[in-house]
Amino acid sequence: MLLFLAPYGWKEMVFFGGLWSAVAGGVALLHPGAAVVPALGLLFTLAFFRDPRRRIPAGEETLVAPADGRISDITEVSENGPLGEPAVRVGIFLSVFDVHVNRTPCSGVVRSTHYQPGEFLDARDPECPRRNERNDIVIERPPRADRVLIRQISGALARRIVCALREDDRVAKGQRFGMIKFGSRTELHVPKRSLADVTVKVGDRVKGGETVLVRTR
Repeated sequence: MLLFLAPYGWKEMVFFGGLWSAVAGGVALLHPGAAVVPALGLLFTLAFFRDPRRRIPAGEETLVAPADGRISDITEVSENGPLGEPAVRVGIFLSVFDVHVNRTPCSGVVRSTHYQPGEFLDARDPECPRRNERNDIVIERPPRADRVLIRQISGALARRIVCALREDDRVAKGQRFGMIKFGSRTELHVPKRSLADVTVKVGDRVKGGETVLVRTR
């Protein structure tokens, strides 16, 4: 089985791959059995940047998960939220063992991206969405002309948010667009006026680009 790797992590893979390989070689000369420790470190590095293929469900009325992980909360957001109108926020917690490649929940046009510096609280902390470093991407879905928001949020270990999208980019549903390195949180905000049904519940595990989070009108 082929192991597909995310292009966003090539620097880390080259650095840590070389480091773990050198350590394994040096340790093996002293104690061959101990070489298993750096070998496991190398496997963890490759596993973190894995990028498995996903089956993108058809239908413009469904929005898919922007990340792998576990649903941590489903919350109503007031009109003072990032979309400027009442919305529903679906939060996904990513552990260091989850796939960290982010994917677009729908097809459309990127209307804005905004990076906000902040703190690095644990991604499970209730204050994390408000206080942590984050990056917002707003996508407009033609022909509905409604907008959804993806929020990438750093965690206690995640100190690097990667987003390849720019304003006016056209995106396809399930398209890879970035990642958050080493544990994090990703959110999807959907306007209440266009929401038909939330198809997941707190505690569910989801796959980015594949699991349907909500259905829209």
